[in-house]
Amino acid sequence: MTDVTTLLAALRRPRLLIRAARFGLEHYNRNHDLKRVMRSATAPSPARALTALIEEEARMEDIRRSGDATYNVTRHVEVLIALMGEARLLPQKQQTA
Repeated sequence: MTDVTTLLAALRRPRLLIRAARFGLEHYNRNHDLKRVMRSATAPSPARALTALIEEEARMEDIRRSGDATYNVTRHVEVLIALMGEARLLPQKQQTA
């Protein structure tokens, strides 16, 4: 896996999206929220979750930028919250490997 910290730091998103995600991060509950966001019965490991969340967030960003009417800002914020929450759970050496 690439350096997740660098990858997350390189994300350039509207300030309002990031602020909303940071605010929601305080209440992030992996056991409840991750399963809902990933639409899965079980929560995967943080590394696997991050891979899927990064792909999903990129897809959401493409939809947002294209101006597509199917864009769901609530879902985008939920994915960003989960992405930030899961990044915090990775062991330090995985974040820099």
